[in-house]
Amino acid sequence: MSDIRDARVAVAATFFAHGALFGTWISRIPAVKDELALSNGELGIALFGATLGALVSLPLTGWLVARSGSRTTIVVGLPLFALLLIPLALAPNLATLAVALFAFGAAAGAVDVAMNAHGLAVERARARPLLSGFHAMWSFGGLAGAACGGLAAWLDVDPLPNFLAVAAVVGVAALVFARRLLPARADRPDERPRFQRPPRRLAALAILAFCGLFGEAAAADWSAVYIAGPLDGGAAVAALGFAGFALAMAVFRLAGDTLTTRWGPVALTRRGGATAAAGLTLALVAGRPAFALIGFAVMGAGLAALVPIAFRAAGSLPDVAPAAGIAGLTTVGYAAFLLSPPVVGFLAEATSLRAALSIVVGLLLAVVALAPAACGPVARTGLAPPLEPHPR
Repeated sequence: MSDIRDARVAVAATFFAHGALFGTWISRIPAVKDELALSNGELGIALFGATLGALVSLPLTGWLVARSGSRTTIVVGLPLFALLLIPLALAPNLATLAVALFAFGAAAGAVDVAMNAHGLAVERARARPLLSGFHAMWSFGGLAGAACGGLAAWLDVDPLPNFLAVAAVVGVAALVFARRLLPARADRPDERPRFQRPPRRLAALAILAFCGLFGEAAAADWSAVYIAGPLDGGAAVAALGFAGFALAMAVFRLAGDTLTTRWGPVALTRRGGATAAAGLTLALVAGRPAFALIGFAVMGAGLAALVPIAFRAAGSLPDVAPAAGIAGLTTVGYAAFLLSPPVVGFLAEATSLRAALSIVVGLLLAVVALAPAACGPVARTGLAPPLEPHPR
């Protein structure tokens, strides 16, 4: 039991570190943009490199983790992910930055799949839902990384020393916690993995996850713009829009495992989708910045448990290796974050930002309708079925 407790701490630390690395980079994007004198369009091209890198690495990582277990990918991938922060600060031009971001995104996607697969293995061993708590640690890590990056920017510290410090801390922590992870055999199935056509249930889960993550991306990209623009809330108030969303999501993820046990994954998904839709509706119809801040926070609380539930279900599909199912769903998540900005932007240009975000309310209501897709092997207890590991 002590080994399982140690592994639980190690996985939580991995999620926190992964979020912190992302938060650090996101908080220093303006500084890198100014250093290279990039236009908004050029920055968009560079940032697409990270998404492309993740999308390329995810299927391969799913197969690799299914074949060898998730431990090795975490032990190798997390320090590499940390080190790949450094080239982002050293890039001399747009092309180099795009290549560096491709590598950064590929490492991020690889660790993402592995840590979720390992978290699912710890959850099985512990015989209780844990994934929501792990994702809460990712959220808090992102907030911590963004806060440290913001402080560095306020102190006029260049990105390079900021990134070197974060990479050093995360790299050392990864080596320390690596010894506490479960052995590779813990999530390595008896049958060797093979590339296969995704089952229909994964497609249903993918649609559900896409709807929820599209909404999450919309809140990240457009909450501040909506409060500052149509609601005339000012830049300072507008910045609180996504902050409230992210903080509410992090806090309510801490309760997600308990609620999964109490209500079950289907009921929790339905209630979460309805809550998120109600929160965004409040933000859109109230017409005042204060109510919009409350609405986006409620939206974040409603979406908090969606990703952990969907990942658990994807990693529990019959005849599909857990890592392969998680990799498929993670690919959908990155696609949602890739498509949300231009889709909402195009609709806002054609109509209005309020009308464009109303489409997101419809997607959140679709989450309610698609909630049975979160069933499968985890329907009654919220737990994945046990996995028969390799004997060696």
